[in-house]
Amino acid sequence: MNIYDIIEKKKHSEVLTKDEINYFVEGYTNGTIPDYQMSALLMAICIQGLDIDETYNLTNAMLYSGDTIDLSEIKGVKVDKHSTGGVGDTTSLVLGPLVAACDLPFAKMSGRGLGHTGGTLDKLESIPGMNINLTMSDFINNTNKIKMAITGQTGDVTPADKKIYALRDTTATVDNVSLISSSIMSKKIAVDTDALILDVKVGSGAFMKNVEEAEKLSKMMVELGHKFGRRTVAVITNMDEPLGLAIGNSLEVIEAIDTLKGQGPKDLTELCLVLGAKLLVLGNKCENEEVARELLQEKITSGEALNKFKEFVRLQGGDASYIDDVNKFKLSSIKKEVYSEKEGYVKSINALGIGEASKDLGAGRETKDSILDLGSGIMLNKKIDDFVKKGDLLATIYTEKSEEIEDVTKMIIDSYDIGEKNKEAYKLIIKEIY
Repeated sequence: MNIYDIIEKKKHSEVLTKDEINYFVEGYTNGTIPDYQMSALLMAICIQGLDIDETYNLTNAMLYSGDTIDLSEIKGVKVDKHSTGGVGDTTSLVLGPLVAACDLPFAKMSGRGLGHTGGTLDKLESIPGMNINLTMSDFINNTNKIKMAITGQTGDVTPADKKIYALRDTTATVDNVSLISSSIMSKKIAVDTDALILDVKVGSGAFMKNVEEAEKLSKMMVELGHKFGRRTVAVITNMDEPLGLAIGNSLEVIEAIDTLKGQGPKDLTELCLVLGAKLLVLGNKCENEEVARELLQEKITSGEALNKFKEFVRLQGGDASYIDDVNKFKLSSIKKEVYSEKEGYVKSINALGIGEASKDLGAGRETKDSILDLGSGIMLNKKIDDFVKKGDLLATIYTEKSEEIEDVTKMIIDSYDIGEKNKEAYKLIIKEIY
């Protein structure tokens, strides 16, 4: 067996065997297959595709290229959530406490962000003292104790994916459903949870730009989850505007706290209720989603969900007084309001444009070594279908970078399409895949 023949075989759209896939994953990971040959194979895969069995075998090979995380000591049905990434996506910080308050273990390993805002770990570090590098023992013990833990990836999980993804990123081979699915699912399956909800974003602020491609990706990942014995559901959600009103690290944590109090934006609240209801059914806590949704709403109204977030923060070393008094969060010192230059209805908001503006203010990373300004970002004041008068407040900027204010103001104004009212209301939940 050699890599040349495998490239030739895929070039002619032939199906690769499990042994061939194991061979090239192992060979590239250990350095015996060079970048140029792996690049050729990835391009052949992008052009000719992989079927579900090939995709499963690729996922499996990457999964077992490194460590897997055994969570069998966690009592009950363990659940996890993955988002394909969007703008203002604060969901995990609301969803985790919500389902944990319903006695469902939420065990999540997260990453840092590279792009318009920080990842879940960066957001949590807005809370002083917060430890997001738990030992496996603490991760398991915390989940057993309060039904919730969030930490960074530990151990050498899916090294093959890390190496292959870095190559894909530089060879225009990122946008293939099988390669995306195997990358995401190898990492999720490596962590031994029982059920997984996938939030697949589509639209201007998402990697997937159209519903058809988002549906293909969702179906592939759900089928992979089932093949690995994982209870898996995908929800395709709209990212043609930022989720919620806050884009930035401290700003998003404050918004998560407001949402757990029942005072958050309607779209963020709705998404968390939808995802949470599905997790409660997957976790055998409720017989159907209607009952589950009522239970989740009750946990918000009673204050139990907010108390669970405080319990989580406290147990991971954070200063829980910030949850009681969000004015303690240190926002960036320069505050600038952005006003509308037109009158009409907000037809659309370029979510990516808002995300890029937030990154320029200091809320996101240009490179993996960039230092975040956790107090910077954007608070939106208008969303799709809202009526706007000329001179109305569109958004508020927070930053330490005075030199970026003029450009970012223009980026925000340009991101808003204001005109006649849309014929159809904005739809947040587009499709559900089981």
